[in-house]
Amino acid sequence: MPPARRLLLVVYVLLVVYATLYPLSGWRDPGGSALEFLAAGWPRHRTAFDLWANVAGYAPFGVLAALSLRARLGAIGAVLASAAAGATLSLALETAQAFLPARIPSLADVAANVAGALVGALLGVRLAPALGADGRLARWRAALFEPAALPHVGLALVALWLFAQLNPATLLFGAGDLRDLVAAPAGGAHTAEFFVALEAAVAAANLIVFGLLVSAIAAPGAPVRTLVFALALAALAVRSAAYALLMETHRALAWATPGALAGLAAGALGVALLAGLARTARLALAAVLAMAATALVNLAPPNPYIAETLRVWQQGHFLHFNGLTRLVAAAWPFAAAAYLIVLAARREARLG
Repeated sequence: MPPARRLLLVVYVLLVVYATLYPLSGWRDPGGSALEFLAAGWPRHRTAFDLWANVAGYAPFGVLAALSLRARLGAIGAVLASAAAGATLSLALETAQAFLPARIPSLADVAANVAGALVGALLGVRLAPALGADGRLARWRAALFEPAALPHVGLALVALWLFAQLNPATLLFGAGDLRDLVAAPAGGAHTAEFFVALEAAVAAANLIVFGLLVSAIAAPGAPVRTLVFALALAALAVRSAAYALLMETHRALAWATPGALAGLAAGALGVALLAGLARTARLALAAVLAMAATALVNLAPPNPYIAETLRVWQQGHFLHFNGLTRLVAAAWPFAAAAYLIVLAARREARLG
């Protein structure tokens, strides 16, 4: 199994576990068999949206599992094994939900999850030739990114950074918010200009960190700046889609505040200028900026504009999905900084 697929599969399973068992608190004895839901029949409270959300949630698992197993088991074997693995994972997590008062295990959820894993597995088998060693996508990836194992971790961080943009409760590109774990900073009222400058600094610093991380895993001769800007545009598209889906369609560009736009401009300029630095300097600067931006996020007072924007957000079905995106956004800069430090240390060891 290629390292990138193995890593992505493990990360995705962990994310599914977290999303399914969120908020991971209030564990108690269900007072009976944890498998009672299997004999309860099809629940009336499950909507079509719930079922489709479960299908969509397990489809990537099926894709990654099939891609990992196809070479060993063949196409049919990979599909069947992936569907069985999805069923095992779903059944185990639904059973665990019986011990959580905030979650309701359901046979319908298991069925939808298995269907999602099966659909994803079929898609994964279909995509396998293009992703193989001689496939079109594999050649494209080799032209843009280094093939070594550590860059695979970098690619996973890139994917998680894009995923984190689905949370509308953060500043643009803001990550590392741990204020739920510690007391929020006290302070008086602040001017609008203060919040504009703060948001611009957070967006710019995080965009530069992301850009330098991408430059660190790019293949020699790859168009680094073009690649970073394309990924940044993809992140903005993801954020716009999140605003449109989670709130209202006409709010798709609600993230585009004066501070966010100023931060985008400053960050893009920073990436353009700093991408030409020596690789070790880029790695060190990115790690320092990641921690500085994280400190800024955690020391900042609550932004009243975001609070007002989120008034229309009815989390509903997305409550647990929101918890997942918050977890990824909170952990990302720490994982990125650790990764950058390891890359820098390895490079120094090679040069030494």
